[in-house]
Amino acid sequence: MRDQQHQMASLKKPETAAALRRTVEALLENGAVVRNLENLGERALPYKISKHNLRHTRGGYYLVDFEAPPAILPTMLDHLDRDIDVIRPTILKQQPPKSEESCPGLIPPNYEVKLRSKRK
Repeated sequence: MRDQQHQMASLKKPETAAALRRTVEALLENGAVVRNLENLGERALPYKISKHNLRHTRGGYYLVDFEAPPAILPTMLDHLDRDIDVIRPTILKQQPPKSEESCPGLIPPNYEVKLRSKRK
């Protein structure tokens, strides 16, 4: 419950909400379809990061699930690199979910049955 309150407090920061809004609007303007926005919380960064003349040790992590043509990726990365509220942008390709059906492959023919049926 405490983590949830902390996450909600980080979303209430005007610069965080504005950065998320700018990012989603840029995605939509470039033809993307935004499926989900998830707050992963604020935490210590794995190492100190210097960005926009500031040294950062903590950061808020957000996951934006979207579908878009691959051609917009350079434009989006450029947009995120220029945003002063974004420390380390990353865009990952999501793998399509694997179907639960397993392919048995080729089933070898049963030659014994074929041989017996011809002997009659």
